Amino acid sequence: MSVLKTTNLKKHYALGTVVKALDGVDIAVEQGEFVSIVGSSGSGKSTLLHMLGGLDRPTEGNVEINGQIIFNMKDDELTIFRRRNIGFVFQSYNLVPVLNVEENILLPIQLDGNKPDEAYIDRIIDTLGLTEKRKNMPNQLSGGQQQRVAIARALASKPAIVLADEPTGNLDSKTGMDVIGLLKVSGEKFGQTIIMITHNPEIAQMADRTIHIEDGRIV
Repeated sequence: MSVLKTTNLKKHYALGTVVKALDGVDIAVEQGEFVSIVGSSGSGKSTLLHMLGGLDRPTEGNVEINGQIIFNMKDDELTIFRRRNIGFVFQSYNLVPVLNVEENILLPIQLDGNKPDEAYIDRIIDTLGLTEKRKNMPNQLSGGQQQRVAIARALASKPAIVLADEPTGNLDSKTGMDVIGLLKVSGEKFGQTIIMITHNPEIAQMADRTIHIEDGRIV
């Protein structure tokens, strides 16, 4: 069953002439898949990820997550849906500097007013090698450790999909490979569906399937 599906997804910008950042994208991702999306700079891959996460609205077309068309929702409704169903891992980690590791991981759950599944959180923290760092502040961690915290935070609310935008962009190549290895292991262990944007072909090969995009179209 497809956990995520796009239909004729388009995003056009009027910049003197019309720039077609996305030009009719149709993809389907199955439950539990790890998919990488690759393309050159300006190919539309980041625009696509923003659409999949409901961070931007398309010019035309739709995104369906767990059978729900997300762009039929009002902004407030979409914000709540996104918090409950989509985990994000960004290149810049986006950790809250005044919160420790554990507090950063639990933040999305607490924003939703829910009680965390403590046993599940413990398993994620252990899987990602963060048990000894639970009370550390972000500035006490290496880049790789901060990215592992960001992955733990994305997994913590048991989202339908995890979207990773160039998650190794600020890491050296060895640390990057280690982090993606942990992301893959975590995805398999906790049954998560992962979609990752990357420009690195070695990183892309670690996914179950690679989607190539150029000039706003799947190639």
